[in-house]
Amino acid sequence: MIIRQEEEKDYKEVFQLVEKAFRDMEHSDHQEQFLVEKLRKSDVFIPELSLVAEDESGEIAGHILFTKIKIENDTESFESLALAPVSVQPEFQNRGIGGQLIREGHRIAKELGYRSVILLGHEKYYPKFGYEKTSNFGISFPFEIPEENGMAIELVKDGLKNIKGVVKYPKEFGID
Repeated sequence: MIIRQEEEKDYKEVFQLVEKAFRDMEHSDHQEQFLVEKLRKSDVFIPELSLVAEDESGEIAGHILFTKIKIENDTESFESLALAPVSVQPEFQNRGIGGQLIREGHRIAKELGYRSVILLGHEKYYPKFGYEKTSNFGISFPFEIPEENGMAIELVKDGLKNIKGVVKYPKEFGID
């Protein structure tokens, strides 16, 4: 697998991939492909952090997107990243492709100067990559979720030290 930055020519294939990847997921609103489209057009989009995994034949097997978010409290606002979504074609799942995308995304994000990533996800999957509950850091979400599904990772040592607050998603996520 080659992990590379998504290009405009990939958009249609990525749309179909994301749709297929989430089609049978029970904790999905099945709108992830539209979220990716909206985020690409927004000011929180970071082209270097929209990545695809391509097999030797040139088929796109997976996609990951990290976008800018804020963590806010009464007095301060801190920049972080949201990981949403990570998608792997059904026939390529359970082969480590999602993990490759996550690790490469973390590496690039750190290189770009980002200090942390926040996500909503499966409590058994993401801890393998160093994610912990956001409640460990004093970070919460603007909506109710099971505590174990809200997670964060520090990309650098103490990347979330003394950062407490509520995750503020961009309008494209449709969360108020």
